[in-house]
Amino acid sequence: MINSRIIQSLLQSSRRPPFGFVASSFSTVRLSPLPLPTALDPPFSASPSRFAVGSSLQLQPISSSSFIHRLLSSTTSSHNKHENQPEEDDPLLYETIEDDGETTDGWEEEDEVVEPKIGDGGDGGGVVFQGVPWGESVLSIAHDVLKMLSDDIKLYAFKTTPRGYIYVRLDKLSNEYGCPSMEELESYSQEYKKRLDEAGERREIPDDLALEVSSPGAERILKVPDDLDRFKDMAMRVCYIEDAEPNCTEKSGVFLLDSIEQENCVWKLADVKENRDPNSKGRPFSRKQRDWRLKLPFDRHRMIILYLEY
Repeated sequence: MINSRIIQSLLQSSRRPPFGFVASSFSTVRLSPLPLPTALDPPFSASPSRFAVGSSLQLQPISSSSFIHRLLSSTTSSHNKHENQPEEDDPLLYETIEDDGETTDGWEEEDEVVEPKIGDGGDGGGVVFQGVPWGESVLSIAHDVLKMLSDDIKLYAFKTTPRGYIYVRLDKLSNEYGCPSMEELESYSQEYKKRLDEAGERREIPDDLALEVSSPGAERILKVPDDLDRFKDMAMRVCYIEDAEPNCTEKSGVFLLDSIEQENCVWKLADVKENRDPNSKGRPFSRKQRDWRLKLPFDRHRMIILYLEY
């Protein structure tokens, strides 16, 4: 009974398209058992057998590229020591009860929606462990694997979660938007997965971690002033306040960086549809628009992201 439910859970997981992509076709799902070591000492847990879900997808990026490996755990009846143990005692099933009473395998993407900010381990970059004891170990492995790629690919963001997820975002400095190729993401993901498996067999980390490798994409939050020179030729959406008053209204606009002067950014209007008069019928900026400038101290910037005109 347990095995049949686990196999069903694996098939359900394989049908979920990866975050940031549209899956256009699937190949046959193959379930292949992988050898496991003995159970880990606390705080980690392990199960007697593990299955890797493998499928081939043709993927089309929406806004950032992503490559996901899932490592799901199950329990087999070939180990007598687990035959009489209640299934609710096995933490690797990760079962949760939904509001409608349905049971899921628990291996869902982290769906908490929070406001992005600098250093959040996501769009804001940085490293976030969220208190997991194995965070430093998997980060060290991530840096080691990064050495096999070209020198212009760096770790942009890294996040682990208590539910056993590892989120990695790679930044390619030579790419306009910082996006590595699909081949580079896949190569990194496969090697990282391999080394995570090896570390799990040595009982250094849990052996049931889920991995997502992606690029920052255009949603990345730019640091002031560190990232501005790199993207100075691209339009940016700038959220800012004009003075330091507590009740000052936050404003936003689509600008180009004109210059950086000491502790200030000087912005000019970007030539995009949002800044044009709808009645101008394609005419260029007026002289007044071309000469307009906004000078803001670094600490008046609330958020800056790249602007994409659709």
